[in-house]
Amino acid sequence: MQPDTAAAIRSGRADEGGRAVESGGGPDGGGGTARSGSDSGGGTGGGEAPGLALELLVHGVGGATPEKMLGDPRTVRITGDDTAGIHRRTDDWEAERHPDRYRERPVPEAYCWSNLTSGNGIRALWLLLLPFMVVNLTHWMRPGTRGRCATARLYGVLVRLIALSLTVLLVAAVCEVALDLAAWQCAGAAGCAEGKSWLGFLSPRHGGWWSAPGRRLALAALVPTALTVLLWWLSHRTWSAYETQAPPARPVAEDDPEDAPGAGDRPALRLPGFWYGRRLVARLRAAHTAAGFLTVAAALAAAASRHDRAPGGGTALDAAGWALLAVLTAAGAFVVWVVCRRGRSESAPDDRVDRAVVRALPGVALGLLVLCALYAAWSRPGWVSWGRLPGDETFGLIGIAQGLLIVLLAAAALVLHRAAPAGRTALYGLGGPAVAVLGCALGGVISGGVAQRVADWLDGGATPGMDGGPIPGPPVVLTWQASAIPPLLAVVVALAGATAVRAWRVRRRLIRTVPGAYPGERPDTARTRRIAGAIARAGLTDRTPWFVGSTALATLVLGGLAVLGAWGTGDVPGQAAEEGPGPVAAAAQTSQALGSWLIGFGFVLFVTWGRRAYRDAAARRTIGILWDVGTFWPRAAHPFAPPCYAERAVPDLTWRMATWTERTGGRLVLSGHSQGSVLAAAAAWQLDHRTRRRVALLTYGSPLERLYGRWFPAYFGPGPLRALHRELNCWRNLHRATDPIGGPVRVPASETAEGQPCPEVDRAALRDPLAYGRTAEHPLPAPLLGHSEYQADPAFEEERAVLLARLPVASRATSPTSPTTPGLSRGGT
Repeated sequence: MQPDTAAAIRSGRADEGGRAVESGGGPDGGGGTARSGSDSGGGTGGGEAPGLALELLVHGVGGATPEKMLGDPRTVRITGDDTAGIHRRTDDWEAERHPDRYRERPVPEAYCWSNLTSGNGIRALWLLLLPFMVVNLTHWMRPGTRGRCATARLYGVLVRLIALSLTVLLVAAVCEVALDLAAWQCAGAAGCAEGKSWLGFLSPRHGGWWSAPGRRLALAALVPTALTVLLWWLSHRTWSAYETQAPPARPVAEDDPEDAPGAGDRPALRLPGFWYGRRLVARLRAAHTAAGFLTVAAALAAAASRHDRAPGGGTALDAAGWALLAVLTAAGAFVVWVVCRRGRSESAPDDRVDRAVVRALPGVALGLLVLCALYAAWSRPGWVSWGRLPGDETFGLIGIAQGLLIVLLAAAALVLHRAAPAGRTALYGLGGPAVAVLGCALGGVISGGVAQRVADWLDGGATPGMDGGPIPGPPVVLTWQASAIPPLLAVVVALAGATAVRAWRVRRRLIRTVPGAYPGERPDTARTRRIAGAIARAGLTDRTPWFVGSTALATLVLGGLAVLGAWGTGDVPGQAAEEGPGPVAAAAQTSQALGSWLIGFGFVLFVTWGRRAYRDAAARRTIGILWDVGTFWPRAAHPFAPPCYAERAVPDLTWRMATWTERTGGRLVLSGHSQGSVLAAAAAWQLDHRTRRRVALLTYGSPLERLYGRWFPAYFGPGPLRALHRELNCWRNLHRATDPIGGPVRVPASETAEGQPCPEVDRAALRDPLAYGRTAEHPLPAPLLGHSEYQADPAFEEERAVLLARLPVASRATSPTSPTTPGLSRGGT
């Protein structure tokens, strides 16, 4: 926070009289349409009648009810469904039939989209998809292209390969649990299988048909196969509901002629096919499903083939094993080619589906899995299970491959950033690679946590591989990776401490300047400290890139050292350091024990959270807040990521604005708070030029520049935001110094495409709290509002009036029609 924060707060004061405003908004900032006074209707020059005006409200993260957004318990849904819809107050639902009643104020409408991210209990399963969601964000974090289209395509290919590796990692982790730990190690060891009735029929001691190692493995393969089918089903189910929402048709002249997104200052979000990813998601879903099946098949074939290659193995079975491995390798190479072959097509909505790939690829992979299961289950007298299942090195290879891909991704990001540096871009364009590291680490923690907890449970509480338990336990590399967690947490704690010290210093400096924003008020030390603390904490958001970057770098280094340690020693850290100096051995054993406990605790917490979310709507809504931020972007890299709600919300808003302005010729203010402002900007970009000139944009508590502009510079950087400012008739943004999420959009004054002047987008920071102490207008202490209740500030009503005044008057009489097509559904009371 700059030292002149107090001056910025002071300059943001408006309407010292403090007009009374009714606000139904809660902490989510969605609610409460400010009741308009005589100045809120937006008069026009020249003495013309202002005509009908509409204010379309879009709430932010966490959701809001129509009643809160509209400040009225009686509401009616005029269009939409239970997932997302547009609502009005009951008294306003026929406003188009009575335009004379609304000459002094706009008609308020509320678009509620919270159920797109928090709905029924099935949404709890989305927790399984968290690593996929994180790596999908990496695709959208690339810097702008500007003459580097080939590098941009390489960036996309690398991200899709990293996403594919995460799918293989998750399925391999389930194979490790089901095939290696349960079917191979525990069922084959009398000391482990004893007392476990569910494993009894697999134990060689009983001599049953299923006791053969290959048959045990074939039966256990049903578990990772079922997981792959579940992921396919979740992706297909959401694909049908989200990716198939067609955008409004637009004239060809309005489309960006460039196929490469983000060329120059022309925003990629303006392309008509941006929010229609039907073809790519179907193609990637088929490839990732096939990769999951092939991973299971490879685990089966590798185990049986190792036995057949050993002395005494059957010649025919040995040849069959080599043939299957060759076919699996070719199939895996084809899956990689499918993933790399095609990226997103955004210049126009693409209705096609690659049916040959979508249908044949998963089917062929499943057929190979069945063949491998039959091959493994074939009778092999004398085959016994010992040690760990072949393929322990798989997890290390996946980790090394991910590290190399991330390094290449970082190089591509640096090239793109240097070709087109964009203002305050996070980490000089390396935000995408940093987030990719965290996504891979999260996948590794989930995989290792599952394996470690199951191994401890099967081993009766002994530490597998150390305490002489009946089974060797999970692969050594997973134990090394778990042992890297304590030092990584130490780095995170150190970074958090440094950040806290910085915030404390900023707070001390602000304590001296905050009282100057409220001249004439009696100083109050406690009040000043609360205000200064709120401003200092809000400023920490701008330090997030360096925190994330430092954590990602430490994660990458520790992960690489863990793989090298596992391959170099072949033992778990505690045993590898036994002969070393005492402090080193103690540190290794402590790190291993703590890492095992932490990774298991994390997994248990993850499962507990998912179970609670399945049963509790409130917990499900909390998870929905996380998805609000993480699933704004389409599934461009990973088809198993949670679905993109904007592919439903943006067409909803665009259709509403286009049809209402076309039918009525009225003026429209698109009013978005927090994440709703991002949806509003995206919807405004999708409008045709004629409609866009009849729409004004009012954003408040907006992360458009502070978060999206810095982390997603190709789509919300300075160039695209300036382009939106020029293409809209008018745009104003409200923000507070105490807001940890919203901030200025930093777009200067410019001219429209028609040469009309456009004022600066940002209003000076609003004063928060509205009053320092008790006053005649605020007899009780005014609260610190931070990110919420922007509509309660008099500046909101003032700016809305200015926007309405700038919009052109309707060129024809308002049509006496109902607000939408027939079929209204009542809500509220």
